[in-house]
Amino acid sequence: MRRFFPALSGLVLCAVALAAGMRISVAQLSDFIKSSVEQKIPDKEVAQYVRTITLTDRLDSETIENLQSLGAGPKTVEALRTLITPSARLAPPPPPTEATPAQQLPPRPPPDSMEQARLIDAVRDYALNYTKQLPNFICLRVIRRYYDPTSSKDWRHLDTITAKLTYFDQKEDYQVIGVSDRPDATSVPLFSLGGTMSAGEFGTDLREIFAPSSQAHFEWDHWGRLNGRLVYVFSYAIDQEHSKYSVQFEHMEPILPAYKGLIYVDKATGMVVRLTLDPQLPPGFPVKSAHTVMDYDYQKIGDNEYLLPQKAVLTSDLDRYMSRNETEFRLYHRYGAEATVTFGDEPPPPLPDKTEDKSKPKQ
Repeated sequence: MRRFFPALSGLVLCAVALAAGMRISVAQLSDFIKSSVEQKIPDKEVAQYVRTITLTDRLDSETIENLQSLGAGPKTVEALRTLITPSARLAPPPPPTEATPAQQLPPRPPPDSMEQARLIDAVRDYALNYTKQLPNFICLRVIRRYYDPTSSKDWRHLDTITAKLTYFDQKEDYQVIGVSDRPDATSVPLFSLGGTMSAGEFGTDLREIFAPSSQAHFEWDHWGRLNGRLVYVFSYAIDQEHSKYSVQFEHMEPILPAYKGLIYVDKATGMVVRLTLDPQLPPGFPVKSAHTVMDYDYQKIGDNEYLLPQKAVLTSDLDRYMSRNETEFRLYHRYGAEATVTFGDEPPPPLPDKTEDKSKPKQ
């Protein structure tokens, strides 16, 4: 059963050391800086990350000035300037390519009804057996929590929680590593820290949507392109009678509302690469709405690659404020005596959001 616990609380910042020397392009660096400005990531954190990277093409003063005009902080700008000399002999970045206007793209017909049924059956088989093919592993779970007291999307950083996740025999276990301004937090269970929390990313949500007992209704929604992949997008809906999606507010009894969402299936592999969930909350409930976007990507564990949760964003609208949790799963390692995760003084920089390419019209 999936759990979602909305509430407010004051918490965390502890860390993972990002390996120095990460090679990225100027375009990727610019996207990261722009994203950090939009998400109001502290200038000090962004600057510390910038100092760890190695560029693959040339960075010039004009690019830095443009980023500064977009809101890059003084420490970030100073760190960027230290990259000019080391990258001076590299090739200049390629010119930006213009996207083809949506109206010029030919419409793509949806799969016929028989193909849609075949796809849903294949994804159901994949979802119900997903956790069985996962190895035992450990990874880092980083939860960045934000709140908006005005419900105007003026997001303010509340805290960052880091926890070690152990996945053993298809069960999850969490060990809190750090909570900002709370040195005692390593001795408490993750879900007793208070505030908005969620669970179910490692197959539970996917399995319950496709479980026969859920009696989910599926329909074709549209073609999409996510992270460069062409994807089938199906909508689904589960009524309250068959729902196992649990929402609990503070000390109230949990409810099991109806819920719906979208399933993104990679056309090339037939695997689920994104999942969204929207519970249909009853009138008068303290949480007015909640929306989850969960992205999967390939992660290497040992000698093999597995499609695993990478990032989940939960946005909830409550009576007095809004909250936003950005949960990332990093540093996957095979479970065993030799498996270790190295921690430092700063968390890894936030992963960028994966936006769907809307160039393909909804069918």
